[in-house]
Amino acid sequence: MSDLYILTQQAIAGLDVELVDVERAALGLLRVTIDKVGGVNIEDCEQVSRLLSRVYEVENIDYKRLEVGSPGVDRPLRTLADFLRFAGERVEVKLRTPIDNRKVFSGVLSLKEGQDKVFCLTFDVKKNESQVIEFAYEDVDKAKLDPVLDFKGKKK
Repeated sequence: MSDLYILTQQAIAGLDVELVDVERAALGLLRVTIDKVGGVNIEDCEQVSRLLSRVYEVENIDYKRLEVGSPGVDRPLRTLADFLRFAGERVEVKLRTPIDNRKVFSGVLSLKEGQDKVFCLTFDVKKNESQVIEFAYEDVDKAKLDPVLDFKGKKK
């Protein structure tokens, strides 16, 4: 699977998109997730889909259906570059080892001043009271964006 990820990454290198994930799903589905600054639009997905269809055919990659899409609002953070890019955003982080008997934290991500791989996460403990934890990039098991969504709409 890592070979497929590398092949896909190399194939789309000239485009203005970033490869987030390549996943083989049930019934021959091959799901490719892309992102870019400002968000992915349908034209980006079409362009990547056309390109990958040709590349996968030439490389004899077996699949029945190709799906290219955006990572959505809860985009996974997998690389150090992802953590740096989304500093200042609300994220959910699962650590490999617990801090205060807890592994999962949601809060605002920031880079520790003077460090390049150490991050801080500020989260609410109580109303008007917040706490900050520090962790190294290597300590992260999983992470994703964790935006607060408002489905109420505008009040009239």
